Amino acid sequence: MLPVEKLAGYRDAPVFITGSRHIPPPSHAVPDCMEALFDLLRGETHAGVRAVLGHFIFVYIHPYGDGNGRIGRFLMNLMLLSGGYGWTIIRNERRAEYMSSLERASTQEDISPFVEFVKGEMEYWRPIR
Repeated sequence: MLPVEKLAGYRDAPVFITGSRHIPPPSHAVPDCMEALFDLLRGETHAGVRAVLGHFIFVYIHPYGDGNGRIGRFLMNLMLLSGGYGWTIIRNERRAEYMSSLERASTQEDISPFVEFVKGEMEYWRPIR
């Protein structure tokens, strides 16, 4: 558990993701990385692209000491909702596939499995009309 004084602002220490070969950027680079993410998101007009890239790059940067995945999934949903898409939940039974697709994107520069994963979860949760 993080001490209260560590809950505000970006992380100030290295972080490591359990079971991942991805090493997030050093803490001194986080503010610039986040600014680059914000610039990218401002320039992207398609909500689906914003959501997938926003989620992936956010968790790639890993700007906080804890909660990056939860925040990333929340932000993904906000961006999806902004484009008229429904709320999308990453199901627990597909967590390994979710993590594997993020790992592939961050360590092998192949975001395609993550895009397909998110698309599949969006279709699963699509309301029947």
